[in-house]
Formats: sequence, C-alpha cells, structure tokens
Amino acid sequence: MFVALIAFLFVAAFLYQVGMATLEGKPRSFLDSLAWAAETLSTTGYGADSKWTHPAMVALVIFVQFVGVFLVFLIIPIVLLPFLAARFEQRVPRVADEHLANHVIVFRYGPAVESLVQRLDAAGVRTLVVETDEEQARRVIDAKQAVVYSPSEEDALDVARIHKARAVVANGRDEENAALILRARQMGFRGVIYAFVEDPAHRKPMELAGATAAYTPRHIVAAALAAHASDRLSPRLPGLEHAAGLMRREIRVAADSPLAGKTLEEAQLGAIVVGRWWRSHLETRCTRDMRIEPGAILELVGDEAALARAAQRAKARFLNQEGPFIIAGFGEVGRKVHELLTDVGEEVRVIERHEGPGVDIAGDVLDSSVLERAGVRRTRGLILALDSDDSTLFATVIARDAAPDVPVIARVNHGRNLENIHRAGADYALSISDVSGEMLSSRLLGKTTRARDEHRRVVRLSGAHFAGRAVHDLGFGEAGCSLLAVERDGTVRLMDDPSVPFDAEDVLWVCGTAEGIRKMSAATSS
Repeated sequence: MFVALIAFLFVAAFLYQVGMATLEGKPRSFLDSLAWAAETLSTTGYGADSKWTHPAMVALVIFVQFVGVFLVFLIIPIVLLPFLAARFEQRVPRVADEHLANHVIVFRYGPAVESLVQRLDAAGVRTLVVETDEEQARRVIDAKQAVVYSPSEEDALDVARIHKARAVVANGRDEENAALILRARQMGFRGVIYAFVEDPAHRKPMELAGATAAYTPRHIVAAALAAHASDRLSPRLPGLEHAAGLMRREIRVAADSPLAGKTLEEAQLGAIVVGRWWRSHLETRCTRDMRIEPGAILELVGDEAALARAAQRAKARFLNQEGPFIIAGFGEVGRKVHELLTDVGEEVRVIERHEGPGVDIAGDVLDSSVLERAGVRRTRGLILALDSDDSTLFATVIARDAAPDVPVIARVNHGRNLENIHRAGADYALSISDVSGEMLSSRLLGKTTRARDEHRRVVRLSGAHFAGRAVHDLGFGEAGCSLLAVERDGTVRLMDDPSVPFDAEDVLWVCGTAEGIRKMSAATSS
C-alpha cells in the first residue's frame, strides 16, 4: 500500500511537470512538481500554483484532488489507523501464564461476577477471566484483572490451564455455558463448576450437563427486593402479634426534623426504636448514643399513644401500611417481584414504557406525571426494577421529589453504583453483582453466608434473673436487642421510666436478632 502511494506520488509529479511545460508554458522543476503532488494528495494546498487553463491540466488536478480526498477519508482510517492501533495497542494475552495454578476460571465478564472477582482477589485466590470478545477483554485489562482472549469458544478452556484450576464459573449465555461445562467435564475436570442461567427452566439441564450448581441471580435479587417490601413475605417482627397492645410503625426523619442529628437519648421519643434503616443497612443495636441520620427510617414499637407522641416529636407522619406497591420496569426482575408479591395477596401496579399483559400504567417512570398517575404518594413503596443503573439513579431522584415519604427500593446491576443511588435517595438497593458475589465467594471459600440483621423476632424472656436491675443496666442495645415492654400481673406495658427496676415475676418482651436473643437468653439462664 505504501509502495503504491509513493509510486502514485512520483507519477503525479512527473505528469504535472510535463503538463506545465508543454500545456501551460510554465516549466517547473521536478522538485516543484513533487511538492505540488504532495500538497494536493494531502489536501494541504497548492503553494504558488493555484490556477490552470488547459483542460488536460485541469482534469489532472481534479483527478489528483479526488485521489487525495479518498486517501484522507478512506485509506487512512481503514488502513493506517488500524495498523497503528495493532502496532502500538497493548496485546491481549492469548494463553494463561504457565505458572498459574489453583485459580478460578471465570468465563465471560459481567455484572454478575464483578463482586465475586474482587472478593476472591481479596481472599488471595487468583482468578482468570476468559473472554471470546476482544474489546471486552481489553476492558477487563483496563480494570486490572487477569484475562485471556480466545476467539474460539472451543479453545477457551485450553488457554486457561483448566487442568490446574480449582473451579470454573460460567457467566455466558445459557447455551455457551452448557457447551463450556460439557467440554470441561470431557477434558477430565473434576472441580466445582458454578453456572449462572438466564432462564430458570435451564437450571436442571445445566446441572445435567455437569454443573455443580446453577443460579439465577436476577431472581435472587427479585426475591430479596420483594421480601424487603412486603411484611407478608418476610414478617419484620414475628411474634409481636402476641404482645397485646403493641404495634410496629415506621417514620422517615426529614432533614428539618427536630430529631435530625440527635441521639436516641436526646430524642426522648417515648416509643421504642427497634431499628434504623439507613442506605440499605439496618442498625439493630439501638443504644442511647445512636445518632438519628436525616433521611433515615426509624422502626418504632409501642402502643397507640406512644407511637402518636413519637410521630409528633419527629414532626413526621407514619409510612403507609395500606395501599399498593408500584413496580417500575417489567423485565425479568420486575416480573419476578410482581409474581412474588401477588402470590401473597399484595396489591401491585406496574409501570412500563409500553402496554402489554400485566402492565397497568404505560409510560416512562422518568416522567413525574406518570408517577402521579400511578398514585405514588399513596403507595407503600416504589420498587425500581429497571435495566439501566443510570435510569435507576434518575428515577430515584424523581421519586424522592414526588413522594418524599415513600420508600424507594432499587435493583442495581453494578455494585460500584450503589453509593450514588443511595445518595439519590434510595432506602434499600441491592446489586446483582453483590448478591452473586457473596453467594459464590462463600461457596468457593468454604464460608457460610452472613446472617442479615433484618431477620429478627420478638420473644418472651423471664425477668427473674434481672430482678432489681433497670433497663440501662442490662445491655440490650449492645447485644442487638430492644426491650419492648414488660408483662406484669398479666398486663403488657411499656417501660416509661428506664430507671425502674424489674421484679422477679416480670416477663420481658424482647426484639432482636437470633444472636442477640441467644445472648440475652443465656444471661437469663446463667
């Protein structure tokens, strides 16, 4: 190509020299003619020569001009730039390091494995991503992650040193994963193989193909979102219904609330604070020095009068306990959330861009008027099941402005976006990356999945061991528990004065996590 370009340059210069001497009567040296040819081909100008009279010369000039434009706009982008990119761009590895061993092979990078790779790296377990897309492989390199590129799926395991690997995680399309798993087993790999599946119906066939286990991370996220939304799916305080006269309610602490920034001791709410929701985290250790963050949701337990006083002190109204849930987005996650909620009898309204079966409001959730039509202010919660994290972020901002007191529950793809979505106003956000990462890293590292603090219950404890001692002396908050009330002479009542000591015949109604209740139960039996 370059030889032909140089040859054309010299031929054009020679023709120009001859034409100027014979047709225009203006002789030029070969160097002048060569300069003209170079200027014309590169489209930079003509110097002293800019006008010709003979038709043949005009035709020659036009021809060379078009060749120059062709070179600049076609040849250079198509030939020169790719050549330079291939010459100087970092080469993607085509085979794994020969010393790599006891590693985890991750087939195809994506949101479902982002957190997993980070967790394994933090635990000192090496991971190797196998990519069949070169551009994606380069993005993995940019993320400082070990990767090999295999243009052929058939060779993907050969270049990844599978005979030295400890495990394989298949994150491609279902058909790609099945083929990869079958190939791995045919090659004699006996380690664990975990597969992510897009269609839940493919879980069993994937296991028949040789997968140790198959997971549907989107459905797991959907189940977690639905459980957080609905008390029917996941009762918040099971056992509270047996404590006569006690109720559970929630309030959001606005930025201008008298409680914002105060400690529980300073707030003097009257009702019992059993939890504080703040950016997807439930704080169950509700000690006197726990600070009330603006925007946090406080879980309160008390009788009707105590709850009313607490709401008045906070200058807030209770979050809705009646009404529908709104689901924005009716893809795989949205449909599963809808199915889970309707199965337990919850009322649900679906917002989706286009009309279709199961869609109640056709429109864009990023349009505040669509939320108004859906009755967002009267809903028990807005569940964002959108495919794009950017859309989820913007929808959170719009929803928080339209309905400040309505809980916003969000599905997120990438764990790195959780912080921004919380800043936008989401009360509870869960990423596919974090869910699958925690689940698989626990399996691969031989650990148990951590218990979540929101799994609490209400129990009755004997007060005999605490006789003569007051609430503040017992360390309920430090143990992750809250003393709700005391049953004395058959009557359940709040402990209005925490300095009043218990009687030996008292029965204590306590709310807490399994671990917290275990500690307090051990104290009563010691």
